[in-house]
Amino acid sequence: MTTPSPDAPAPHVPSPPPAAETPDQSFAARSPYARAAIWVAVGALVAAALICVVWVLVGPQAGSIFRAFVTVLLFAGFAGIAIMEARLAPRRPAWFAIASIATWVVALLAGIILIWMPEPWSFYEWGFVGPERFLRFLLVVLVLQLALLHARFFLRAALRQITPMNRILAPVTVGLVAVLALLLLTPLVFSDWIYFTEFYWRVVVAVVILAAVGTALVPLLNLLFAPRPMGGVPAASVAPAPAAPARTQQELLPWPMYIDGVTPLPMLPDGSPDWNAYYTGRPTPGAQIFAPVSPTPAPSAAAPTPEAEPSASTAADAAPESSVSVDSDTSSDAVAESAADGPADDSADPPRQS
Repeated sequence: MTTPSPDAPAPHVPSPPPAAETPDQSFAARSPYARAAIWVAVGALVAAALICVVWVLVGPQAGSIFRAFVTVLLFAGFAGIAIMEARLAPRRPAWFAIASIATWVVALLAGIILIWMPEPWSFYEWGFVGPERFLRFLLVVLVLQLALLHARFFLRAALRQITPMNRILAPVTVGLVAVLALLLLTPLVFSDWIYFTEFYWRVVVAVVILAAVGTALVPLLNLLFAPRPMGGVPAASVAPAPAAPARTQQELLPWPMYIDGVTPLPMLPDGSPDWNAYYTGRPTPGAQIFAPVSPTPAPSAAAPTPEAEPSASTAADAAPESSVSVDSDTSSDAVAESAADGPADDSADPPRQS
């Protein structure tokens, strides 16, 4: 039995699985915004229930059962939406989570008013105005959600470039959108009992124009005050420097050799050198083995030619030239023959240096 080495790494111990959540550690307990949203939803349900009870006690008796049934459906829908908002609250900004649940509370109150408000021309009778009021309730929800989405995306765009203009323009525009939503909701809910004059609608149009202008100014200001390139020079005006010609192919490194310098390392199936064979001397099974490379002989230096004595070929060439002339005398022929025979004898038997 071998003893473990003190330098050996510690064995891997798997982490224990996460413990199951207890009832006290629910999603509402982990986020304060979720708790606030749930309490707002509970308070809205209680307030709406009290309003319904008061209308049942003092209002007309006609249509009370139908109104109560629709009210229960409205409460059930609001409870489901409140639970969904509470679960989404930890992943949202704090102001958006509170504003979202507040819009649904306003929609709940508007629905209660539309359900239990009697007709102005028949206070003690229930007319068949359900489809019309249901359509108005859908318009109320649509206006509230559009205002909420406008605030979400508008503030996100305004925070991209924090400038003094954006700090002033962002809250003013969001306030104008909130006022516009309130001006549009009032006729949808109370149009049966309140007559809205022409001046009211003029104010609505004026607020619409101001809110649209504020919404359009933010992207323009972001473009105007956006950070410029370094040096204050536009990037388009800088002439591009001529790029150096890049090499089309990457230079290949020489194939690694064994320690002897002539035997290439084997090649693995993936094309990489077998470094294991370099250290162990044994190729890996499946590796391709190459034959040793013969060393290239170095070019020998040319031997210097002697300058003192002429070569045999030079003397041999000079001999025919001397024998060509016909008009030369016998003494000249003898001298030429002796000159031709002398170097030939020297080249046949060169002297040896001691």
